[in-house]
Amino acid sequence: MKIILANRYLYPDESATSRMTSSLAFALARKGFAVHGLTSRTFHNDRDRHLPPREVTNGITIHRLATSGFGRDRLWGRALDYFTFHLSAALWVLWHAQAGDVCVVCTDPPLLSVTLALLLRLKRARMVNWLHDLFPEVALELSVVRRGRAERMALALRDWSLRRAACNVAPIAQMARFLERRRIPAERLAVVHHWSDGAAIRPIPREANPLRQDWRLGNAFIVGYSGNFGRAHEFNTILGAAAQLKHRDDIRFLFIGGGHKRAAIEAEIRARGLDNVILKPLQPRELLAESLGLADIHLVSLLPPLEPFVIPSKFYGILAAGRPTLFVGDPDGEIGGILQRHRCGHAVAIGDSETLARHILELRESPERLTELAVNARRLFETDYTERRGCCEWTKLLSRFLPSATNAVASQTTESAIPADERSRP
Repeated sequence: MKIILANRYLYPDESATSRMTSSLAFALARKGFAVHGLTSRTFHNDRDRHLPPREVTNGITIHRLATSGFGRDRLWGRALDYFTFHLSAALWVLWHAQAGDVCVVCTDPPLLSVTLALLLRLKRARMVNWLHDLFPEVALELSVVRRGRAERMALALRDWSLRRAACNVAPIAQMARFLERRRIPAERLAVVHHWSDGAAIRPIPREANPLRQDWRLGNAFIVGYSGNFGRAHEFNTILGAAAQLKHRDDIRFLFIGGGHKRAAIEAEIRARGLDNVILKPLQPRELLAESLGLADIHLVSLLPPLEPFVIPSKFYGILAAGRPTLFVGDPDGEIGGILQRHRCGHAVAIGDSETLARHILELRESPERLTELAVNARRLFETDYTERRGCCEWTKLLSRFLPSATNAVASQTTESAIPADERSRP
């Protein structure tokens, strides 16, 4: 009996879903489960680098499937990469899945649960869907796909696959409630929040951070954005605040990462003459604590229509780094509500560059307030979003679908159960 985790990217890839899925895989392996990863041979941001077809690392066996490698630049190429992953994953399941296995199916590529649902049932294995986001809702809101017959068919097939899963795990309660409204049975829904590695990502005093000297940031107050420059994020408000503050030599905006919107952001920075904005590429895993620790405050953005369908995973790394968050999106949404309840940052509406700039100035001028928000951020992380807590919840959830002999492994954890009304549904 084995646990299979299917996601298009896994370790050593540095994408958000790879880090999350790999973290769970390694945690399950440490507890003694037989864990297999089902993934591709490429990196999400470098289609020219390839990984071996099979590898055993940190206790998990990684099977890297043969797929096309057109990359993320063009939608047709991405669609073909998706299709070939679906095909290879289906063949792998037919050949290798066994009765009693549990397959955790992620949402990259989209609709993978549709492809694998009947095959896993045929092999008498159980499917647990890990909904990092919801497709086709995200694509519809971003106008990547059109509304019409194809959209209705995709929704119907997606919902069909969720109803046939042993469990569907959402990262936020808002997503679970949305799926309930789509008639996904409540008993097949659970909420397990995303997390970050609090040992690898820890608060680093600004004077002790080597990157501050290496990148010649001096004593500047750093407003950071770290992660994907994707379609789901909004940057005009952030660049507007940078424009309002470009006369302040003591404040710098630091953007770390890449993605679909990076070229457009670079062009806008040049057009506005924003010399106070510094751009850096995505940093390797071993420098994550230092790169997140560079910023005195961090920016997170999400388009409000996407609130029920996706959660920016960078938020949990920011909490682990002990830094306040300035959220640009729906002030009453998931992240906005967390920031308000736990007093670890502020939320501003899309387009309100003036308020965003004012929050930055206030925190720049009030070190005591900045420290208070930072302490609150790390405290919240240690209470709710540690890797140990998240993996413990997953272990208990998966143990329900494994034979009783395997359940003994899950009972080794010392983490207490999370009340169902706070965290998950049975």
